[in-house]
Amino acid sequence: MNLKTEEKNEILIIFVKEERLDAHNSNDLKGKMQELFEEGKKNILVDLTDVRFIDSSGLGALVSGFKNAISHQGSLKLSSLQPQVKSMFELTRLHRVFEIFGSTSEALENF
Repeated sequence: MNLKTEEKNEILIIFVKEERLDAHNSNDLKGKMQELFEEGKKNILVDLTDVRFIDSSGLGALVSGFKNAISHQGSLKLSSLQPQVKSMFELTRLHRVFEIFGSTSEALENF
């Protein structure tokens, strides 16, 4: 999976550089988030600009990251969801669980 990371003001941003977040690659994202929280990172932002499709495995990876954040006294936020991806969050009601922002800059202001 193509993931790019960048740190800004103690917030680690993970840019998912894939069109699909599904069963074929979601474990990579899940593992990366777990690794970062275990390294002591507290605040992670996942930028989903490039993701056009997400399935239950992709959602599960993000939920796992959210649980990891809580267990490490951190936070996990999402930004830049495409309409199809956003509709999956609404359909599954996960938009009530995650803090979701329209842009990375907006999310960074809300940590």
